[in-house]
Amino acid sequence: MTEEGTTLENVACTMCGCVCDDLKLSVVDGRISTVSPGCALAESWLPGQSSGSPRFTVDGSVVSLDRAVERATGILRNATSPLMYGLSSSSTPGQRSAVGLADLIGACIDTTASTCHAPSIVALQGVGESTCSLGEIRNRSDVVIYWGSNPLKSHPRHIERFVEARGRNVPDGRAGRHVVVVDVKRSESAELADTFIQVEPGQDFEVLWTLRGLLSGMPFDRSAVGGVPGAVLVDLANRMKRCRYGAVFFGLGLTRHGIPHLNVEALLRLVTDLNRQTRFVVRRMRIPGDVAGADSVLCWQTGYPFSVSLNRTYPRYNPGEFTANDMLERGEVDAALLVGSEGVGKLSDAARVRLREIPSIVLEHSGIESSLEGTVNFRTAVYGIHRPGTAYRMDETPIPLRKVLDSDLPADHEILDAINNRIVKTREHVA
Repeated sequence: MTEEGTTLENVACTMCGCVCDDLKLSVVDGRISTVSPGCALAESWLPGQSSGSPRFTVDGSVVSLDRAVERATGILRNATSPLMYGLSSSSTPGQRSAVGLADLIGACIDTTASTCHAPSIVALQGVGESTCSLGEIRNRSDVVIYWGSNPLKSHPRHIERFVEARGRNVPDGRAGRHVVVVDVKRSESAELADTFIQVEPGQDFEVLWTLRGLLSGMPFDRSAVGGVPGAVLVDLANRMKRCRYGAVFFGLGLTRHGIPHLNVEALLRLVTDLNRQTRFVVRRMRIPGDVAGADSVLCWQTGYPFSVSLNRTYPRYNPGEFTANDMLERGEVDAALLVGSEGVGKLSDAARVRLREIPSIVLEHSGIESSLEGTVNFRTAVYGIHRPGTAYRMDETPIPLRKVLDSDLPADHEILDAINNRIVKTREHVA
């Protein structure tokens, strides 16, 4: 029970992949009133969050929870090719229940990663990645590179917590690190960097492959590659070789031009090459929500991170064939269950049209305006506010989420388990 006027410390925030777990929240009159340390994302989300009130609708009419579960069960039982999509705004309990339900009904299950960092996942499956925890980077790195990422906007406290902070082997913090930003245009983060390198759009692959050649000692006589002066590339290659411990954080900017997964593969291979001469790591800048957790849960439940089909009683993985957007565009889905609708905006126009044509079930957190009005809608509790749970940081480190406010809202896993149990009972009755 949360007392009125209570101050809670060491609360985790899931608004970005940093999952900062050092927040201090003040709760007044059943609402979160203030949050510190300051962060644009947390301050736009947490203050004003309240206990919320349950609301369930079927065909636009408010109904009881039992009636909504019954209608959702009927939709999924009658579907021959159901799709489950979203999961990044949920938590480990909800994601695990979603996989269990998908397995029961033979659905395809996909996460928002398929429209986001999917090329990165495909690349690392092919060539691997040299990785570590964020704490290791904070404690050891003396060179930090942001490639195709603007952390001051996407992950506001990332630089503060892992670059400016003092580390065990970097006692001077930011003064002991050289920060490089590589992007197609100058961003807010570039203004804080020691070195900014502007690459022509679509030329990341050429620049990365040139750096690999420089590291291997190949002759280099180009005046510029990808809009970057040759002397700048030589200096960057030498700096990376000389560093004690280097880290590259890359964002979606690396996947917006050319052949996305090959761009990421080039970066991963570059880091592998660097490890023959020094210690270097590479990490993805994951988007807001627990999409890293969705990847992890699907991996340890099915063996695959996204775009998984369970319609043959065993998991099959094939991005494109079993990706939500592509399946909807091809008209292969006859019912959809969305655990969070935040990914709907990134679907194509054709996919969104199809999504509105078929029966749909939407689980949406309290305080969020849904991107899709489903046939059945459930307002659910927020993990880390109304329910405990687990979120995975961008480095795949699980962070416990605490309950902050008392609430009667049902959690994602409670709704999904209720649907699962009703389907099982219906099948037993028929048998």
